[in-house]
Amino acid sequence: MIETVGRVTREAVEAFGQAGKLTAEAARSSRDFKTWWPNFTQQARKLGVDSLPIGILIALFTGVVLALLASYSFTGWVPRYLVGTLVQKTVMMELAPVLTGLALAGRVGANIAAEIGTMRVTEQVDALETLSFDPIAYLVVPRVLAGIVMFPVVVGVAMFVGLGAGWVASMTLLDLSSQEFLKGARYFFDAFDVRYGLVKSASFGFAVTVLGCMNGLRARGGAQGVGASATSAVVQSAVMILVLDAFWAMVWLLGRAR
Repeated sequence: MIETVGRVTREAVEAFGQAGKLTAEAARSSRDFKTWWPNFTQQARKLGVDSLPIGILIALFTGVVLALLASYSFTGWVPRYLVGTLVQKTVMMELAPVLTGLALAGRVGANIAAEIGTMRVTEQVDALETLSFDPIAYLVVPRVLAGIVMFPVVVGVAMFVGLGAGWVASMTLLDLSSQEFLKGARYFFDAFDVRYGLVKSASFGFAVTVLGCMNGLRARGGAQGVGASATSAVVQSAVMILVLDAFWAMVWLLGRAR
């Protein structure tokens, strides 16, 4: 047991160090604008625009379930308009960023790790170096920047859709008037709610893309190694999203509460 705990801890620290090293290299390589810019728009479409359907689907069901859960919980003396408050707060501040981030960790993180991993095992990365291309600027920088920019876009759409789904579900399934739902949604609304969710999602995008690139560049051993790198990227990204979620709550929410 002690050996297993030590091995897992060592691997986690090693992965954290490699991710930090890759981040520093990407920051230096970002100055090579001519190398990464042509790939940025393509990666932004793949990571962001192509991920919109899954974000919208998650937000639709999340909004409906939250409205039903709020109606079930708020009984007795609790005003019914607080259904709108619960849907608005939880969708914008927590569920839209985290659930969408976890879904994109599977889609985006695995895709990046598999794509770069295949290039690594087939020696395409080495070919880039032979042709005097910086592999970090060509492969890592556009993906990381696209993740930072496009994750908030997907999450922003998910926020809007989730709130709208909760609104419609409240009127059709709960016999709650539109005025009551909007009263609750507006009553405790703060622009900070949106800002908090978008900043979290940007940090999720950074973590998912960096870990995906790192695992892809570490891939060895053919198809089996590529599969292992994709699996590691998804697992590490999911864990990091939960860690960052707790970090932002402690740093930002706790400070505002005081």
